[in-house]
Order: sequence, then structure tokens, then C-alpha cells
Amino acid sequence: MPVSRETILREISDIALPQGGTLGQADIVRAIAVDGGTVRFVLEVENAATAKAFAPVEAEARTRLERLPEVDKVQIVMTAPAKPAPPKAVSGQAPSLKIGGHPTAQAGPMALPGVRHIIAIGSGKGGVGKSTVTSNLAVALARAGRKVGLLDADIYGPSQPRMMGVSGRPASPDGQRIEPLHAHGVTVMSIGLMLKEGEALVWRGPMLMGALQQMLQQVNWGELDVLLIDLPPGTGDVQLSLCQKAPVTGAIIVSTPQDVALLDARRAIDMFGKLKTPVLGLIENMSTYVCPKCGHEAHLFGHGGVAAEAAALGLPFLGELPLELEVRLAGDSGQPVALGEGGVAQAYARLADRLVEGGLA
Repeated sequence: MPVSRETILREISDIALPQGGTLGQADIVRAIAVDGGTVRFVLEVENAATAKAFAPVEAEARTRLERLPEVDKVQIVMTAPAKPAPPKAVSGQAPSLKIGGHPTAQAGPMALPGVRHIIAIGSGKGGVGKSTVTSNLAVALARAGRKVGLLDADIYGPSQPRMMGVSGRPASPDGQRIEPLHAHGVTVMSIGLMLKEGEALVWRGPMLMGALQQMLQQVNWGELDVLLIDLPPGTGDVQLSLCQKAPVTGAIIVSTPQDVALLDARRAIDMFGKLKTPVLGLIENMSTYVCPKCGHEAHLFGHGGVAAEAAALGLPFLGELPLELEVRLAGDSGQPVALGEGGVAQAYARLADRLVEGGLA
């Protein structure tokens, strides 16, 4: 049986490159073809000078592949684009990395060095407060003594820079890796930091997957107990790519109690099930509204629906979060409400404690 494309990529992906990194991270392997026992592919390098430096890489790739019993011959061609690549960034400048290219080929999920747990925060629909929950949970975990990272993977609507109070383009001292920003004890990275404010992304699936993979693998996350990933709403390319490219510990689903939101939450739960990603629990957001003047408690979106859904599905119910004006004001100001000491902050602290006690953070 001819050797598979996946086997070829797996065999050569960890070959070290002259400028640092590996062949699997560089996204330069093109046009893989297998004809019987002959393997052909292209290495697309920056220019002729780079091609000369890549001679040992080419030789190592050929040697490894020729060891495979299914391979008789290996043909590798090095090419360079017609236009030279832009110069690499120096310390303090914005990265010259192109965010949103095609994804680098991977044989399977690739661990993030130093990151113990990866937790995806998802929802079936927009408008349920998923991003607000993610930013406040990150802050609550940091206040609980955990080393926390926050990746804003909501590609079309990145809101974490505003909610976490960070701005400015991240630096890339070597033009290869990105230095994330820090706020409130949390390490933060978002596609929104790489764009002008209000700029829209008009990207197809492969570009989305490539951007997510870069923000996972080319960011210097450092040592983290947990990396929270704020996903886009729905069940699309980003969710699929994340679960295929990274060893996700599990997912948390955020929903309001109303029937329409729960209907979409079920779809998100089903999606993670198909991707073999454990659902760690459900959160009911906007559960209760207490009038600040008279103290009357109202359930604007219903109440208890998420807890009932969790019980019906046999999943943990992680808690209720109230609907309060201070949550919105805090998020808009870049000072998450979990930084404070009020009732909402305590609700997030309890949620963080449950994850810590469960060994997930």
C-alpha cells in the first residue's frame, strides 16, 4: 500500500529549521504526491539564499522518508515566491507573521509546551454572554492563584481586548513567535490585537483554521495551569479546528435559561460529543435580575432551564450567574467585575473554585 500523506508529514514535521522552529510549524510543504513508491513534494522557501541554507533540511527529509518500507524514491523541489518575503520584525515591532494563512499540516493534536489544561468556552448562539463569562472566569482563576491564559478565538467578533483592557499590537522579537499581552494576572492573545479597531475579517475556513493554529502554536504562552479559549458562537470551522489541532481538556457551555438558547446549546454539546471533547459542565448566565431600587427578583430569560438540561444530559451544572448592570460597565471599561468583591465577583469565584477542586485548573 502506498505511503499516506499523513505519514509523510508526521515523519518530517519535527525537522529543525536553520532559523528556528520545525518544518511542521513553518507551513512550507506543498504539493505532496505519491506515485507507487515515489514520493514528491515542494518546499516553498523565501528566496535563493534561504534555499541554500535549507539543504540540510532537504537531505534530512529525504533520508527519513527513504527509510519507510513503502518508499523507494523521494523527489524534493525547492521553490521561492516571485516576490521576496517582507523583512522580519525586530524587538518591539509588530509581528511580520501573516495571520490567517492556510493551516500548517499536523498529524494530530499538538500539545502547547508548558500548558497543563486547555478549556474551550462555547455556546450554541451569540448574545448569551460567553465572552463576558470567559474574561471573568480567567480573572477569578488568576485571583485563586492559578497561572491563566486567555485566547480570544472569536475570530469575527473579538471582544477580549476591550473586556480585558489591553491594546496595542503584540511584539515579535524574532519575527517567528508572538509575545502575548498581560492584564489582571492573565496572559492574553486575540486576533483583535492584530487588526485595526472596527476592521472586518472576510475569511474562508482555511484562513480561520490557519489563524487559530498560529495563535495556539506561535504565541509564547509560558507556563500556564489553564488556557481558556473564547470560541465563536455556533458549531463551525474554529471549533472543529481547535479540537483537531490541540489537546483540549474539555469544553464549558454557556447559555441563558430561555428555550431558544437551550436549543442551540444542545447543538454545541452534540458537536463536542462528535469531536470527542468532554463537556465539563454548563453555566446558566443572566439567570436572575434583582432591581437595585426595590430588591425585586425577576427572571427575564426564565430560570433553571440550564440546570434542568444538565441534569437531563447527565452533565455537571457549574452554577448560575446574575444579570447586572455592573457586569456590562466593568466589561466596557476593561476591568472585569470578577476583580471586585460583590455578589457577582463571588459567583465567579465559586465557579473558579469548582474548576480548581475538579483538577481542571
